[in-house]
Amino acid sequence: MLVIRLFRTGKKKQPSYKVVVTDRNNPPQGGKFVEQVGFYNPITREKTLHSERINYWMGVGAQPSATVYNILINEGVIKGEKKKIIFKKSKKAVEEPKPAPKAEVKKEEPVAVPEEVKAEVAPEEAPKAE
Repeated sequence: MLVIRLFRTGKKKQPSYKVVVTDRNNPPQGGKFVEQVGFYNPITREKTLHSERINYWMGVGAQPSATVYNILINEGVIKGEKKKIIFKKSKKAVEEPKPAPKAEVKKEEPVAVPEEVKAEVAPEEAPKAE
């Protein structure tokens, strides 16, 4: 299945993106794509889109990613409502340390102690001061 998505280029902290048509199974960083149909620079807000080619590929069955879909609506290439983009949190960020299970404190009932045992356990007398 074909998909229209962004392909990141540029240096660190200076992103720019190619809008490409590629197979969904290819990784976004793979560099293998069928055709480049546009360019997007988020820093300068520069956008170049080949609307004829984009409409052709969408007619053939290519599905735009949510971000590309919103860019196409902003530029007037397609009509519709924007999609809400929800970023997934990584598993490391989602897994929070689980609190230790609270130990249930059981109240001990007073046990009847025979008086014989009480006499044996009686506190010793205080030592004599010399």
